[in-house]
Amino acid sequence: MFAGAASRDRHPAPHSLLGGFGQRLWRHGRPVCMALEDPGTLQVAGEFPTHCPGGGRAQASAWKDFQSSHQQELVAAVCGQQKCVVRTPGRHSCSLSPFALALQIRVDGPTNGALEYEIVQVVDTGPILRDMVFSVDHEHLYIMSEKQLARVPVESCGQYKTCSTCLGSGDPHCGWCVLHNTCTRKEQCERSSEPRRFASEMKQCVRLTVHPNNISVSHSALSFALSCPLCLQLVLETYNVPELSAGVNCTFEDLSEMDGLVVGNQIQCISPAAKEVPQIIMENDHHIVQLQLKSKETGMTFASTSFVFYNCSVHNSCLSCVESPYRCHWCKYRHVCTHDPRSCSFQEGRVKLPEDCPQLLQADKILVPVEVIKPITLKAKNLPQPQSGQRGYECILNIQGNEQRVPALRFNSSSVQCQNTSYSYEGMEINSLPVELTVVWNGNFNIDNPAQNKVHLYKCGAMRDSCGLCLKADPDFECGWCEGQNQCTLKHHCPIPENQWLELSGTKGKCTNPRITDIIPVTGPREGGTKVTIRGENLGLEFRDIASHVKVAGVECKPLVEGYIPAEQIVCEMGEAKPSQHAGFVEICVAECKPEFMARSSQLYYFMTLTLSDLKPKRGPVSGGTQVTITGTNLNAGSNVVVTFGRQPCLFYRRSTKYIVCNTTASDDGFDKVKVSVRVDKAKIHQELQFEYIEDPTILRIEPEWSIISGNTPIAVWGTHLDLIQNPQIRAKHGGKEHVNICEVQNATEMTCQAPALAMDPNHQSELTERPEEFGFILDNVQSLLMLNKTNFTYYPNPVFEAFNPSGILELKPGTPIILKGKNLIPPVTGGNAKLNYTVLIGEKPCVVTVSDVQLLCESPNLIGRHKVMARVGGLEFSPGMVYISPDSLLSLPAIVSITVAGGLLIIFIVAVLIAYKRKSRESDLTLKRLQMQMDNLESRVALECKEAFAELQTDIHELTSDLDGAGIPFLDYRTYTMRVLFPGIEDHPVLRDLEVPGYRQERVEKGLKLFAQLINNKVFLLSFIRTLESQRSFSMRDRGNVASLIMTVLQSKLEYATDVLKQLLADLIDKNLESKNHPKLLLRSVTNHLLFSFSSGGDCRTESVAEKMLTNWFTFLLYKFLKECAGEPLFSLFCAIKQQMEKGPIDSITGEARYSLSEDKLIRQQIDYKTLVLSCVNPDNVNSPEIPVKILNCDTITQVKEKILDAIFKNVPCSHRPKAADMDLEWRQTSGARMILQDEDITTKIENDWKRLNTLAHYQVPDGSVVALVSKQVTAYNAVNNSTVSRTSASKYENMIRYTGSPDSLRSRTPMITPDLESGVKMWHLVKNHEHGDQKEGDRGSKMVSEIYLTRLLATKGTLQKFVDDLFETIFSTAHRGSALPLAIKYMFDFLDEQADKHNIHDPHVRHTWKSNCLPLRFWVNMIKNPQFVFDIHKNSITDACLSVVAQTFMDSCSTSEHRLGKDSPSNKLLYAKDIPSYKNWVERYYSDIGKMPAISDQDMNAYLAEQSRMHMNEFNTMSALSEIYSYVGKYSEEILGALDQDDQAGKQKLAYKLEQVITLMSIDS
Repeated sequence: MFAGAASRDRHPAPHSLLGGFGQRLWRHGRPVCMALEDPGTLQVAGEFPTHCPGGGRAQASAWKDFQSSHQQELVAAVCGQQKCVVRTPGRHSCSLSPFALALQIRVDGPTNGALEYEIVQVVDTGPILRDMVFSVDHEHLYIMSEKQLARVPVESCGQYKTCSTCLGSGDPHCGWCVLHNTCTRKEQCERSSEPRRFASEMKQCVRLTVHPNNISVSHSALSFALSCPLCLQLVLETYNVPELSAGVNCTFEDLSEMDGLVVGNQIQCISPAAKEVPQIIMENDHHIVQLQLKSKETGMTFASTSFVFYNCSVHNSCLSCVESPYRCHWCKYRHVCTHDPRSCSFQEGRVKLPEDCPQLLQADKILVPVEVIKPITLKAKNLPQPQSGQRGYECILNIQGNEQRVPALRFNSSSVQCQNTSYSYEGMEINSLPVELTVVWNGNFNIDNPAQNKVHLYKCGAMRDSCGLCLKADPDFECGWCEGQNQCTLKHHCPIPENQWLELSGTKGKCTNPRITDIIPVTGPREGGTKVTIRGENLGLEFRDIASHVKVAGVECKPLVEGYIPAEQIVCEMGEAKPSQHAGFVEICVAECKPEFMARSSQLYYFMTLTLSDLKPKRGPVSGGTQVTITGTNLNAGSNVVVTFGRQPCLFYRRSTKYIVCNTTASDDGFDKVKVSVRVDKAKIHQELQFEYIEDPTILRIEPEWSIISGNTPIAVWGTHLDLIQNPQIRAKHGGKEHVNICEVQNATEMTCQAPALAMDPNHQSELTERPEEFGFILDNVQSLLMLNKTNFTYYPNPVFEAFNPSGILELKPGTPIILKGKNLIPPVTGGNAKLNYTVLIGEKPCVVTVSDVQLLCESPNLIGRHKVMARVGGLEFSPGMVYISPDSLLSLPAIVSITVAGGLLIIFIVAVLIAYKRKSRESDLTLKRLQMQMDNLESRVALECKEAFAELQTDIHELTSDLDGAGIPFLDYRTYTMRVLFPGIEDHPVLRDLEVPGYRQERVEKGLKLFAQLINNKVFLLSFIRTLESQRSFSMRDRGNVASLIMTVLQSKLEYATDVLKQLLADLIDKNLESKNHPKLLLRSVTNHLLFSFSSGGDCRTESVAEKMLTNWFTFLLYKFLKECAGEPLFSLFCAIKQQMEKGPIDSITGEARYSLSEDKLIRQQIDYKTLVLSCVNPDNVNSPEIPVKILNCDTITQVKEKILDAIFKNVPCSHRPKAADMDLEWRQTSGARMILQDEDITTKIENDWKRLNTLAHYQVPDGSVVALVSKQVTAYNAVNNSTVSRTSASKYENMIRYTGSPDSLRSRTPMITPDLESGVKMWHLVKNHEHGDQKEGDRGSKMVSEIYLTRLLATKGTLQKFVDDLFETIFSTAHRGSALPLAIKYMFDFLDEQADKHNIHDPHVRHTWKSNCLPLRFWVNMIKNPQFVFDIHKNSITDACLSVVAQTFMDSCSTSEHRLGKDSPSNKLLYAKDIPSYKNWVERYYSDIGKMPAISDQDMNAYLAEQSRMHMNEFNTMSALSEIYSYVGKYSEEILGALDQDDQAGKQKLAYKLEQVITLMSIDS
């Protein structure tokens, strides 16, 4: 509320202060300065003068927090006319809010406190800034966050729909405009100054009462004469209603509307006519409507109240009539309910109170034996006397659905008797039958029966075949045992009751001749404790009769009260038997041990010795649920079995003589072996058995993650410890129903399941996909796998087939395929590689099926006649009809003879022509053979070498593939992979470490970096920051790549935002390229101009812009999964194939040249004699294991031998986890027992003319089959001179030359160079002397021609590796290959490039093709092909690098649209794949075309995908360290960046320059 009316007049636009927790803005007519220092507390400083000078200071009195015990003082307050901002020591109270919500607070004064009355959502996200301003008309408040400006209304009264909610909200601006029926501000309400037109307090709300507030729908008593014969005048009392001179209408909802007559504060209305009253014919006797008053001035309803129409006549009993809340009366002689008591025929027949109603009173249990004539007397009250012409009373009994009416006699108003009658019911399996009883008079006038009295009919002989059962019947039945008839009956039905009648209350109340019919169990342990159940007849009527008279096999058996059933069953607990007791009968005495009261069983009871022998299985999951079978002997003895595994019970399931089955429970002791204990009654069976609790199974992966609605499609599941589960099941919950299907365990890590079906109405199946609410596995008692959180299992619509035709019969010729049409035949799985296993039967024979999305093509088997066609898939079976295959028509005999004769003549003619041709061509063949023999000799050199090399390589690759299947491809983890691409050459980058700052600066630096992170997440700032850096001359290419990589590491957790920024930068790059009049094909081309140089050094040195490097990094992030699941396998196979093929021939360890190569520059152009040796190597990890055979060349250096041995021994171990060759020595273990350390250089090394040749196996004369071993580095007498003097320098230098141990950044300089030893001037060589090649290349033409003969080896190598290159290219240029779908990132970026081309009216397909090639294949894939060590944990030597460069160049040429004109002077690497490149180009074009045809990816789907990727790799990098690295560029170019922000209008509005200055201040060392 405002302080007063005068206040409101002076300030017509009161205002609110809005803010988050920790920040308050107020609305009030009189400015009141307030602050909130802590969330949840409120502080009020007191009232300032009405007009507070803007910007001036006013001293605030000291004040205290009235909600908290701690005290705070305010020093000063800055107060303006519309708002006050309180300042406190050291900081503003209006600090940045952590929430996007605003609070509206009402202040009446310091004495009344403050009321928080509304919370408003102001902005989408982020804190509210303290800079706020009112609109000119003071109707709105402008509020800002970092990213959004919002206009918030000062009030929102319109949200309140009733007077009570409007005035109860506490909003001081709002009041109730009465005749307009709306909540609004006073100035917006017409004539609000007139009395009672505008309500500002709850007590001023309109109130309305009506008299009468209900009427009967059949009301006919009129208070005055009206044209409506059933209408009634209603009087409405009104309160707080304004003057209604314009008139008012009365409305009964949609029933009727009429004019109201205003008389003072009363309004008179007329009830609706009878035809307008709602029908009331159901059990509910009333109908409530809203009686509304509507102003004729405004046409709005301004008051309403409830009004009731009721109908008494729906009641058909007296009690329900008079207990109605309305004015209903019961006419008991007419048996009707009415609102008008005058309609009753007799004054005494009117009933208004329940106690005056005719009704039956509560009766004792009414027992009537069947077939016995007996009256039934009932107590009642107010029973009416039938009048003249009315019928008397009757009793109606409904017995088993049959109504039996019996005349009844009314003695007086309080008693009625059903006359003598006998009753009966069918069947002897019911001994007592309750029957509904109804008393009526005059045919169908029911007498109320509030006590629900029933008649109980009974038969003594039903289900009471023995004396004991008879005597234990309800005594009120008066049943007894008639010994003469040997049956249970009533006494008067027994012929001689005096001597042969037994009844419970008589002197002869005990049944004789007890009998035992059964005992359970019949065996038990000797130790006792067995509960034996004895069943029979006449086993006593009270427990005391048998309490001490039971023996089993001569052993006392103590009866148990809880198991005793009189006359029928005794349960007793066995005592311990003596060793001499083995078996016996069960003997009992009933009450006394006389012959007539004794019984002996016909069965024997045996004492058994129980033994255990084994249990299966012997292990199970720690969560329990394993069904364990314990075997032994006599295990079905006794009554109670208790099995415990350690301290945990094993829940008993079943048992037999030879086994006990129980289910394990969860172990509290974790993974361990526990002792198994079995107790049967009081016997503990002694046997040392153990059960082992194993770690619960886990589910790692399922494929595929889809099925169809009918389920039953195969699913492969991978996990751990799956073999522990005995009955695995797969489950899905959909629509609240659980569906389960079976699984079959293959081994410990694999199982196959049949997808569960979803129970859906086949007639109402949706064409949309379904996601189950829950999806998981039932694996014994393992609860953690009941719901899998990491799977998005999807159900696709069932395939639907069409019938052949209306007749259902398809006629075909033999051999004609059968086509089954339908839809959903191929589920629309992402990637389009979904397959369902269809089986189509023609009769009983299956046919070969080809599937498309809308039809099945079935190659019909060799059948004729009519056959039923049946299609099966998953859990579905469908028959489209019958197929009739008609036999071929038979030819006539003359036609067959004619055809045979013509065929014979034709054959004779053809033979004659062939003989003549053969003679003619024989001479020509002899001449051609001479020429071909010469050509074949030349071709066979290349072909034979190519064929042999390919055959050998296939064998090696097959072995390698087999090894990979077991060990897997050595993929790098995500962090290492991204670091090698983003920051090549830097192994320990700061983004991998915690931020390192001195302790005294840590808090300020972290605060500064957090503010800087907010700026980086501001698109305006980030774009301005990047553009400013790129415009600086000193901002180098390497800086551009570094900044792009750092930004992407910071935005790893916000890939949606990073993608938005990247798209903007690329769009700017395209605009800039076109504005500079460059050819559009040059866009993103910079990476390819210097491709081999740039990628050999890590792939980032020639990137010309931050956007291009960010694009590379973007693909690096998003294609990691595709690399692991799809493209990584062929890339790794290509690398291994190259490495193995190169190592099959000699490789010069100094120059890096090899006999087998794809690169002309790395080809040995000499004939090198060598021999393949097989050495047996001792396994250094296990000397006792079998020796490992390793293929070696005798021309290999010792280091090359060590590396090949390491490759063989550690072939399944990633490179980084292997020992280094430099750290090992090669020891030759000779047959004589001597051992020799072999080294590249030692005292035996040969030196000729300043050339020192590295030692090889041929130098040491190591024979084939020798035994060698790798041992730790050591010094021996044999090489002491080498290690101590001459060659230590050269040896270490050589190791550095031939062994690459650095980072990927040093790849471009790792090709060895021949450098003379500075101490001795001696040059090293291995297979070729490099200067000789130089002489030959610069010398005479003859020698050059001789060396180029060896170029044929390039063809041999290329042919051998062709399959692996094709596999890699095909995988990369396929939209759906190897079971993996096209990554969303590729489709999304290609669509973006197409949009940009459309925007700039670029329709040249070559330009679009080039943009896409420069964007993805040449920017990402070439990098991966050239540098597989970015993806895998491997070592790449120089010759492998050279071969990969040739493949990368071929890949680049395949993506180009320009024609490559080749000639004799073209480079060999271009010529090598010249014939293959056109095919590769077709692959690329098809790839781009297929992507273009795919449906576009919505921004919503892409953002969801990006958010998921961000979540998966959220914590890979240290964001604070990355921000610190980016900030170093801010420090270097701070003036330029601040200047650019000042010139940017958007940045100026958001005060980004000021915020950056804050960051610089916090980060500065001097601060």
